Amino acid sequence: QLQLVESGGGSVQAGGSLRLSCAASTDTYLNYNYCMGWFRQAPGKEREPVAGIYTGSPSTYYADSVKGRFTLTRDNAKNTLYLQMNSLKLEDTAMYYCAADTPPCSAIPRRYKYRGQGTQVTVSS
Repeated sequence: QLQLVESGGGSVQAGGSLRLSCAASTDTYLNYNYCMGWFRQAPGKEREPVAGIYTGSPSTYYADSVKGRFTLTRDNAKNTLYLQMNSLKLEDTAMYYCAADTPPCSAIPRRYKYRGQGTQVTVSS
């Protein structure tokens, strides 16, 4: 069983930055290729994949709405995935969830098997 714990959400003014962290609870899972990423959901809106990776290839996914502003990085020693969010916009306000899955999977974080509890990001003007 894999557990994912997010942190780093909060409130920020438009144009500001936040870094989200997702810590995975097991080493075993991460010894093999896997998919891991972030999706978000705002009230009344559909779930939106934000960014993701598949470690078995150089593939990294970013939604068009965040390209050039968000960056995904990993710290393998800490089993942690980060989402650096810069130039935040009002429309980035949402609950952000970390998710992971085993192959077959893609870098686009849709319907991953495991997910965390979420962390709220609120961007204000």
